[in-house]
Amino acid sequence: MATQQKVMVLGAAGQVGTDLVHALVQRGYDVIATDIRPADQVDLPAPYEVVDATSADNLRAAVERHGVQTVYHLVAMLSATAERFPHRGWTLNMQSLFHVLELAREKRLRVFWPSSIAAFGPTTPKDAVPQHTITEPTTVYGISKVAGELWTQYYHLKYGVDVRSVRFPGLIGWRAMPGGGTTDYAVDIFYHALREGSYTCFLGEDVVLPMMYMPDAVRGVIELMEAPAERLTVRTSYNIAGFSFAPRDIAEAIRRRIPDFTIRYAPDHRDAIARTWPHTIDDTAARTDWGWAPAYDLDTMVTDMLARIQQKAVSSLP
Repeated sequence: MATQQKVMVLGAAGQVGTDLVHALVQRGYDVIATDIRPADQVDLPAPYEVVDATSADNLRAAVERHGVQTVYHLVAMLSATAERFPHRGWTLNMQSLFHVLELAREKRLRVFWPSSIAAFGPTTPKDAVPQHTITEPTTVYGISKVAGELWTQYYHLKYGVDVRSVRFPGLIGWRAMPGGGTTDYAVDIFYHALREGSYTCFLGEDVVLPMMYMPDAVRGVIELMEAPAERLTVRTSYNIAGFSFAPRDIAEAIRRRIPDFTIRYAPDHRDAIARTWPHTIDDTAARTDWGWAPAYDLDTMVTDMLARIQQKAVSSLP
Protein backbone atom coordinates (compact mmCIF):
# COMPACT_ATOMS: atom_id res chain seq x y z
CA MET A 1 0.00 0.00 0.00
CA ALA A 2 1.07 3.54 -0.67
CA THR A 3 1.89 6.05 1.96
CA GLN A 4 -0.46 9.01 1.66
CA GLN A 5 1.45 10.54 -1.22
CA LYS A 6 -0.34 13.36 -3.01
CA VAL A 7 -0.58 12.62 -6.73
CA MET A 8 -2.23 14.50 -9.57
CA VAL A 9 -3.57 12.78 -12.68
CA LEU A 10 -3.71 15.05 -15.72
CA GLY A 11 -6.15 13.75 -18.32
CA ALA A 12 -8.00 11.81 -15.64
CA ALA A 13 -11.26 11.61 -17.58
CA GLY A 14 -9.66 9.79 -20.53
CA GLN A 15 -9.50 6.09 -21.23
CA VAL A 16 -6.28 5.44 -19.27
CA GLY A 17 -6.87 8.15 -16.70
CA THR A 18 -10.24 6.81 -15.60
CA ASP A 19 -8.80 3.39 -14.77
CA LEU A 20 -5.61 4.81 -13.30
CA VAL A 21 -7.51 7.03 -10.85
CA HIS A 22 -9.52 4.03 -9.64
CA ALA A 23 -6.35 1.95 -9.23
CA LEU A 24 -4.41 4.68 -7.39
CA VAL A 25 -7.28 5.31 -4.97
CA GLN A 26 -7.60 1.58 -4.29
CA ARG A 27 -3.87 1.45 -3.58
CA GLY A 28 -4.11 4.19 -0.98
CA TYR A 29 -2.82 7.26 -2.79
CA ASP A 30 -4.24 10.72 -2.13
CA VAL A 31 -5.39 11.55 -5.66
CA ILE A 32 -6.38 14.81 -7.33
CA ALA A 33 -8.03 14.07 -10.67
CA THR A 34 -7.91 16.78 -13.34
CA ASP A 35 -9.03 17.23 -16.92
CA ILE A 36 -10.51 19.96 -19.11
CA ARG A 37 -14.01 18.47 -19.01
CA PRO A 38 -16.60 20.12 -16.76
CA ALA A 39 -17.03 18.42 -13.42
CA ASP A 40 -20.64 17.45 -14.14
CA GLN A 41 -19.38 15.27 -17.02
CA VAL A 42 -16.91 13.32 -14.89
CA ASP A 43 -17.52 10.46 -12.46
CA LEU A 44 -14.33 9.53 -10.61
CA PRO A 45 -13.60 8.26 -7.07
CA ALA A 46 -11.35 11.23 -6.21
CA PRO A 47 -11.59 15.00 -5.85
CA TYR A 48 -11.81 16.53 -9.31
CA GLU A 49 -11.10 19.92 -10.79
CA VAL A 50 -10.65 21.45 -14.22
CA VAL A 51 -6.99 22.00 -15.12
CA ASP A 52 -5.67 22.99 -18.53
CA ALA A 53 -2.25 21.36 -18.92
CA THR A 54 -1.43 23.65 -21.86
CA SER A 55 -1.47 26.60 -19.45
CA ALA A 56 1.70 26.71 -17.36
CA ASP A 57 0.09 29.09 -14.88
CA ASN A 58 -3.06 26.99 -14.50
CA LEU A 59 -1.00 23.84 -13.97
CA ARG A 60 1.38 25.46 -11.50
CA ALA A 61 -1.46 26.87 -9.42
CA ALA A 62 -3.12 23.47 -9.13
CA VAL A 63 0.11 21.68 -8.20
CA GLU A 64 0.97 24.29 -5.56
CA ARG A 65 -2.56 24.44 -4.17
CA HIS A 66 -2.65 20.70 -3.51
CA GLY A 67 0.98 20.12 -2.53
CA VAL A 68 1.40 17.56 -5.29
CA GLN A 69 4.45 15.28 -5.21
CA THR A 70 3.85 13.10 -8.28
CA VAL A 71 2.20 13.91 -11.61
CA TYR A 72 0.75 11.32 -13.98
CA HIS A 73 0.66 13.23 -17.24
CA LEU A 74 -1.82 11.53 -19.59
CA VAL A 75 -2.94 14.52 -21.66
CA ALA A 76 -2.61 13.81 -25.39
CA MET A 77 -4.26 13.92 -28.78
CA LEU A 78 -4.13 10.33 -30.02
CA SER A 79 -2.93 8.94 -33.34
CA ALA A 80 -5.98 9.00 -35.61
CA THR A 81 -7.25 12.36 -34.32
CA ALA A 82 -3.81 13.97 -34.52
CA GLU A 83 -3.57 13.01 -38.19
CA ARG A 84 -6.67 15.11 -38.82
CA PHE A 85 -5.31 18.07 -36.81
CA PRO A 86 -1.52 17.70 -36.97
CA HIS A 87 -0.51 21.12 -35.66
CA ARG A 88 -3.03 21.02 -32.83
CA GLY A 89 -1.91 17.50 -31.97
CA TRP A 90 1.76 18.47 -31.83
CA THR A 91 1.05 21.61 -29.81
CA LEU A 92 -1.12 19.84 -27.26
CA ASN A 93 1.17 16.86 -26.82
CA MET A 94 4.45 18.77 -26.57
CA GLN A 95 3.40 21.99 -24.87
CA SER A 96 1.72 20.14 -22.02
CA LEU A 97 4.76 17.88 -21.60
CA PHE A 98 7.15 20.84 -21.40
CA HIS A 99 5.00 22.51 -18.76
CA VAL A 100 5.04 19.32 -16.65
CA LEU A 101 8.79 18.77 -17.07
CA GLU A 102 9.63 22.37 -16.18
CA LEU A 103 7.43 22.24 -13.10
CA ALA A 104 9.00 18.92 -12.13
CA ARG A 105 12.49 20.42 -12.50
CA GLU A 106 11.63 23.37 -10.32
CA LYS A 107 9.65 21.57 -7.63
CA ARG A 108 11.36 18.15 -7.74
CA LEU A 109 8.19 16.34 -8.73
CA ARG A 110 8.13 12.73 -9.84
CA VAL A 111 6.49 12.26 -13.25
CA PHE A 112 4.90 9.47 -15.25
CA TRP A 113 4.42 10.12 -18.96
CA PRO A 114 3.23 7.49 -21.43
CA SER A 115 4.87 6.81 -24.75
CA SER A 116 3.41 4.38 -27.27
CA ILE A 117 4.14 1.79 -29.95
CA ALA A 118 3.33 4.73 -32.25
CA ALA A 119 6.96 5.74 -31.63
CA PHE A 120 7.89 2.88 -33.95
CA GLY A 121 7.50 3.04 -37.72
CA PRO A 122 7.86 1.11 -40.96
CA THR A 123 11.64 0.73 -40.50
CA THR A 124 11.29 -0.77 -37.01
CA PRO A 125 11.58 -4.58 -36.83
CA LYS A 126 8.11 -6.12 -36.94
CA ASP A 127 8.69 -8.95 -34.48
CA ALA A 128 10.15 -8.93 -30.94
CA VAL A 129 10.98 -5.24 -31.16
CA PRO A 130 13.95 -4.68 -28.84
CA GLN A 131 14.13 -1.99 -26.18
CA HIS A 132 16.65 0.01 -28.20
CA THR A 133 15.64 0.08 -31.85
CA ILE A 134 14.85 2.28 -34.84
CA THR A 135 12.16 4.87 -34.12
CA GLU A 136 11.14 6.58 -37.35
CA PRO A 137 7.36 7.08 -37.03
CA THR A 138 5.25 8.47 -39.86
CA THR A 139 2.46 10.01 -37.75
CA VAL A 140 2.26 13.23 -35.75
CA TYR A 141 1.39 11.25 -32.63
CA GLY A 142 4.40 8.99 -33.10
CA ILE A 143 6.73 11.92 -33.76
CA SER A 144 5.54 13.57 -30.55
CA LYS A 145 6.19 10.35 -28.64
CA VAL A 146 9.75 9.97 -29.92
CA ALA A 147 10.43 13.62 -29.09
CA GLY A 148 8.83 13.19 -25.68
CA GLU A 149 10.95 10.14 -24.88
CA LEU A 150 14.11 12.07 -25.65
CA TRP A 151 13.00 15.11 -23.66
CA THR A 152 12.09 13.03 -20.60
CA GLN A 153 15.53 11.39 -20.75
CA TYR A 154 17.14 14.83 -21.16
CA TYR A 155 15.39 16.21 -18.08
CA HIS A 156 16.51 13.20 -16.09
CA LEU A 157 20.14 13.39 -17.23
CA LYS A 158 20.44 17.18 -17.18
CA TYR A 159 18.32 18.10 -14.14
CA GLY A 160 17.83 14.85 -12.24
CA VAL A 161 14.07 14.79 -12.75
CA ASP A 162 12.62 11.40 -11.81
CA VAL A 163 10.44 10.91 -14.88
CA ARG A 164 9.40 7.39 -15.89
CA SER A 165 7.62 6.06 -18.96
CA VAL A 166 6.30 3.00 -20.77
CA ARG A 167 5.53 2.48 -24.44
CA PHE A 168 1.90 1.45 -24.29
CA PRO A 169 0.61 -1.01 -26.85
CA GLY A 170 -3.03 -0.74 -27.90
CA LEU A 171 -5.14 -0.57 -24.73
CA ILE A 172 -8.48 -2.27 -24.11
CA GLY A 173 -10.67 -1.13 -21.23
CA TRP A 174 -14.32 -0.96 -20.23
CA ARG A 175 -14.58 2.00 -17.83
CA ALA A 176 -14.28 4.75 -20.46
CA MET A 177 -14.62 4.87 -24.22
CA PRO A 178 -11.42 5.39 -26.23
CA GLY A 179 -10.55 8.78 -27.63
CA GLY A 180 -9.32 8.65 -31.20
CA GLY A 181 -6.65 5.96 -31.34
CA THR A 182 -5.84 3.56 -34.16
CA THR A 183 -6.44 0.55 -31.89
CA ASP A 184 -9.89 1.73 -30.73
CA TYR A 185 -11.55 -1.05 -32.72
CA ALA A 186 -10.56 -3.50 -30.00
CA VAL A 187 -12.85 -1.67 -27.56
CA ASP A 188 -15.64 -0.73 -29.98
CA ILE A 189 -16.03 -4.33 -31.11
CA PHE A 190 -17.32 -5.44 -27.70
CA TYR A 191 -20.10 -2.84 -27.55
CA HIS A 192 -21.23 -3.66 -31.08
CA ALA A 193 -21.09 -7.39 -30.39
CA LEU A 194 -23.37 -7.03 -27.38
CA ARG A 195 -25.75 -4.44 -28.84
CA GLU A 196 -26.04 -5.35 -32.52
CA GLY A 197 -24.31 -8.70 -32.85
CA SER A 198 -22.09 -7.36 -35.63
CA TYR A 199 -19.21 -4.96 -36.20
CA THR A 200 -17.55 -3.18 -39.12
CA CYS A 201 -13.82 -2.96 -38.48
CA PHE A 202 -11.71 -0.06 -39.77
CA LEU A 203 -8.57 -2.26 -39.86
CA GLY A 204 -7.97 -5.18 -42.19
CA GLU A 205 -8.56 -8.63 -40.72
CA ASP A 206 -4.84 -9.52 -40.76
CA VAL A 207 -3.34 -6.48 -38.97
CA VAL A 208 -1.53 -7.96 -35.96
CA LEU A 209 -0.73 -5.42 -33.24
CA PRO A 210 0.56 -5.54 -29.65
CA MET A 211 -2.32 -5.01 -27.24
CA MET A 212 -2.91 -4.96 -23.49
CA TYR A 213 -5.87 -5.14 -21.12
CA MET A 214 -6.27 -1.99 -19.07
CA PRO A 215 -5.93 -3.62 -15.62
CA ASP A 216 -2.47 -4.80 -16.65
CA ALA A 217 -1.61 -1.39 -18.08
CA VAL A 218 -2.45 0.62 -14.96
CA ARG A 219 -0.84 -1.97 -12.69
CA GLY A 220 2.32 -1.72 -14.79
CA VAL A 221 2.33 2.07 -14.47
CA ILE A 222 1.98 1.94 -10.69
CA GLU A 223 4.59 -0.80 -10.33
CA LEU A 224 7.04 1.21 -12.42
CA MET A 225 6.43 4.33 -10.33
CA GLU A 226 6.91 2.36 -7.11
CA ALA A 227 10.13 0.67 -8.28
CA PRO A 228 13.42 1.80 -6.69
CA ALA A 229 15.07 4.40 -8.91
CA GLU A 230 18.43 2.63 -8.78
CA ARG A 231 16.94 -0.40 -10.55
CA LEU A 232 15.81 1.55 -13.60
CA THR A 233 18.10 1.41 -16.62
CA VAL A 234 15.76 3.05 -19.17
CA ARG A 235 14.94 6.74 -18.95
CA THR A 236 13.37 7.12 -22.37
CA SER A 237 10.45 4.66 -22.23
CA TYR A 238 10.19 0.98 -21.33
CA ASN A 239 8.77 -1.54 -23.78
CA ILE A 240 5.92 -3.45 -22.16
CA ALA A 241 3.90 -6.19 -23.81
CA GLY A 242 0.67 -8.03 -23.17
CA PHE A 243 -0.51 -10.10 -26.14
CA SER A 244 -0.74 -9.61 -29.90
CA PHE A 245 -3.69 -10.30 -32.18
CA ALA A 246 -5.39 -9.29 -35.41
CA PRO A 247 -9.06 -8.24 -35.74
CA ARG A 248 -9.97 -11.72 -36.99
CA ASP A 249 -8.48 -13.22 -33.79
CA ILE A 250 -10.52 -11.10 -31.38
CA ALA A 251 -13.62 -11.62 -33.54
CA GLU A 252 -13.19 -15.38 -33.26
CA ALA A 253 -12.67 -15.13 -29.49
CA ILE A 254 -15.92 -13.15 -29.21
CA ARG A 255 -17.71 -15.62 -31.50
CA ARG A 256 -16.82 -18.46 -29.14
CA ARG A 257 -18.92 -16.64 -26.54
CA ILE A 258 -21.50 -15.02 -28.85
CA PRO A 259 -21.93 -17.58 -31.66
CA ASP A 260 -24.04 -15.34 -33.93
CA PHE A 261 -21.54 -12.47 -33.90
CA THR A 262 -20.44 -11.32 -37.35
CA ILE A 263 -17.70 -8.95 -38.53
CA ARG A 264 -16.95 -7.22 -41.80
CA TYR A 265 -13.86 -5.26 -42.77
CA ALA A 266 -13.75 -1.76 -44.24
CA PRO A 267 -10.17 -0.53 -43.81
CA ASP A 268 -9.72 3.24 -43.72
CA HIS A 269 -6.80 5.62 -43.07
CA ARG A 270 -6.20 4.01 -39.68
CA ASP A 271 -5.30 0.74 -41.38
CA ALA A 272 -2.33 2.42 -43.05
CA ILE A 273 -1.15 3.77 -39.67
CA ALA A 274 -1.49 0.37 -37.99
CA ARG A 275 0.55 -1.36 -40.69
CA THR A 276 3.57 0.78 -39.83
CA TRP A 277 3.60 -0.59 -36.28
CA PRO A 278 5.21 -3.83 -35.07
CA HIS A 279 3.53 -7.16 -34.37
CA THR A 280 5.25 -8.16 -31.12
CA ILE A 281 7.35 -6.43 -28.47
CA ASP A 282 10.35 -7.60 -26.45
CA ASP A 283 9.88 -6.28 -22.91
CA THR A 284 12.85 -8.01 -21.28
CA ALA A 285 14.17 -4.76 -19.81
CA ALA A 286 10.91 -4.05 -17.95
CA ARG A 287 10.72 -7.64 -16.70
CA THR A 288 14.32 -7.51 -15.49
CA ASP A 289 14.38 -4.02 -14.00
CA TRP A 290 11.04 -3.84 -12.18
CA GLY A 291 9.38 -7.24 -12.46
CA TRP A 292 6.83 -6.46 -15.16
CA ALA A 293 4.58 -9.35 -16.26
CA PRO A 294 1.04 -9.24 -17.72
CA ALA A 295 -1.76 -11.21 -16.06
CA TYR A 296 -4.20 -11.34 -19.01
CA ASP A 297 -4.11 -13.05 -22.38
CA LEU A 298 -6.60 -12.68 -25.24
CA ASP A 299 -9.12 -15.21 -23.92
CA THR A 300 -9.16 -14.02 -20.32
CA MET A 301 -9.42 -10.41 -21.52
CA VAL A 302 -12.39 -11.16 -23.81
CA THR A 303 -14.22 -13.03 -21.04
CA ASP A 304 -13.73 -10.20 -18.56
CA MET A 305 -14.56 -7.41 -21.05
CA LEU A 306 -17.87 -8.98 -22.04
CA ALA A 307 -18.83 -9.53 -18.40
CA ARG A 308 -17.84 -6.00 -17.38
CA ILE A 309 -19.68 -4.30 -20.24
CA GLN A 310 -22.82 -6.35 -19.60
CA GLN A 311 -22.65 -5.43 -15.93
CA LYS A 312 -22.06 -1.78 -16.82
CA ALA A 313 -25.11 -1.78 -19.09
CA VAL A 314 -27.32 -3.31 -16.41
CA SER A 315 -26.12 -0.88 -13.73
CA SER A 316 -26.91 2.10 -15.97
CA LEU A 317 -30.57 1.14 -16.36
CA PRO A 318 -33.03 3.46 -14.59
